[in-house]
Amino acid sequence: MARIVMKFGGTSMAGIERIRGVAARVKREVEAGNEVAVIVSAMAGETDRLVGFCREASALADPREYDVVVASGEQVTSGLLAIALQSAGLKARSWLGWQLPISTSDAHSSARIQDIDTTAVLKAMAGGEVAVVPGFQGLTADNRITTLGRGGSDTSAVALAAALKADRCDIYTDVDGVYTTDPRIVPRARKLDRITYEEMLELASVGAKVLQTRSVELAMKEKVRVQVLSSFSDAPGTMVVDEDEIVEQELIAGVAYNRNEAKVTVVGVPDKPGAVAAIFGPLADASINVDMIVQNIAHASKTTDVTFTVPRTELVRSLDVLAAIKPEIGYAEVLSDDAVAKISVVGVGMKSHAGVAVTMFKALADRGINIQAITTSEIKVSVLIAEEYTELAVRVLHTAYGLDAAA
Repeated sequence: MARIVMKFGGTSMAGIERIRGVAARVKREVEAGNEVAVIVSAMAGETDRLVGFCREASALADPREYDVVVASGEQVTSGLLAIALQSAGLKARSWLGWQLPISTSDAHSSARIQDIDTTAVLKAMAGGEVAVVPGFQGLTADNRITTLGRGGSDTSAVALAAALKADRCDIYTDVDGVYTTDPRIVPRARKLDRITYEEMLELASVGAKVLQTRSVELAMKEKVRVQVLSSFSDAPGTMVVDEDEIVEQELIAGVAYNRNEAKVTVVGVPDKPGAVAAIFGPLADASINVDMIVQNIAHASKTTDVTFTVPRTELVRSLDVLAAIKPEIGYAEVLSDDAVAKISVVGVGMKSHAGVAVTMFKALADRGINIQAITTSEIKVSVLIAEEYTELAVRVLHTAYGLDAAA
């Protein structure tokens, strides 16, 4: 017998028939003798609808009341799934975030889970009852409902699995696992049987949409084994596990891309101590996340150019911040380009193999794709290129690293 947390996303819960399908999957696990807790998302599109109501009511809605509204989508699906499970002949009940409780920080709409009291849920599960818990929500110390931000249900599932000391956390989505890249771009992409936490975290951070970054961070920290599966097929999924569980390490696990990038170049920055800090300090104060950074060697004019990337949605705000600090820094001008994309190759095998970056650079050069910026980590190399070459770059690199599935 195993203890399993099963998480179902919005597409899995989109309507009564799909909820009945979820109930059937849960019943199979229970009939196999397992103890089961389920985390559910709101129905697909429901959270956006609720957010829209809040914005219509007030452009500056009280964040505490905003959370009360948007958390209600998961309350509906948890109750409906409990009803469907009961109709299927199982013992089941819903447990809202405040009933456990799931204790969080008081950062409304982006709260962090601090503790989960599993006493009552464990007792119910030991008695053969399925616990259905809404994802995405929790409770502050002063008894106010909070939400965890976009993708928060994945985080809820991993946190509950850690608190319950579950054998694994099964996350059901509209894809049947983690692929070496987006199969819509590369039809010969391969589904991975296993991937390490580190690789999954890097892939999630650079554009892969399978799992939310915070959930992978938590799984790695708490050593929760996560399985990615499809709600719509019985195909085997992908296990996200500790590096020690993978005997044969692949050199590269996958190729990811992110089109939500914009490039900013600050031209003619005085080459003196503190100048770069004067650029990035105000951006950080404005909560603008800076990614790739390149600083050119100072010219004879004693100035340098600083290039960096920001999320495309933050480009206008970034330019406003830079305009405000121009008198202080004394740079010449700011250039920007939002028609760029970040392409990344990820793999723990990089730790012990040389030449990974060279393979990337040569493959792109052979196809006439110019690299505008580079950033690396121990298991990742990312480059910035013109957005029009995104799909070509992904296909070229997928082949260059031998990731294509056999025909």
